[in-house]
Amino acid sequence: MTEILEAHERFFRGKDGGARADLTGADLSRTDLQGVNLSGAILRNANLQGTDLRGAKLPGADLSGTNLRRADLRNTDMTEAILPGADLTEAQASGVEFFRCDLSNVNFQRAHLRNVNLRLANVNGARFSGADMGVAILRETDLTGADLSGVDLSTTLLPRGFAAPQAKGQSA
Repeated sequence: MTEILEAHERFFRGKDGGARADLTGADLSRTDLQGVNLSGAILRNANLQGTDLRGAKLPGADLSGTNLRRADLRNTDMTEAILPGADLTEAQASGVEFFRCDLSNVNFQRAHLRNVNLRLANVNGARFSGADMGVAILRETDLTGADLSGVDLSTTLLPRGFAAPQAKGQSA
């Protein structure tokens, strides 16, 4: 794994001997990847259940279908990452940058999503039921097709004009 990460870092920096990390289908469950740079890496259908990714850099990474159940993603940069069908059930994802991500059909059930930025993300088909979305930024996000049942949206920055029965006291 160390060799793959070192080669990816060289790739990312445009240095000789570099190669994009392709960890498709890899079992990295409960691995410590804290602070690692996986910008643009391919992690399709990988198992990252319970993995520590705090502070990792994943902009543009392909995490389609990845298992991130109970992963620790706090303060991770996932700008423009590709996550359709990923499972983030009960993930610790507070402070994550999901700006312009493809989060279609992602399972966020019971995830900790405080202070996340979901601006311009595709959340069609995403399931947020039971998630903690305190102070989340959803401005400029089309929430059509997203399941927000059981989510307290009272401190969430919602798109202008968005109204939902569970969003009592919202500040839109």
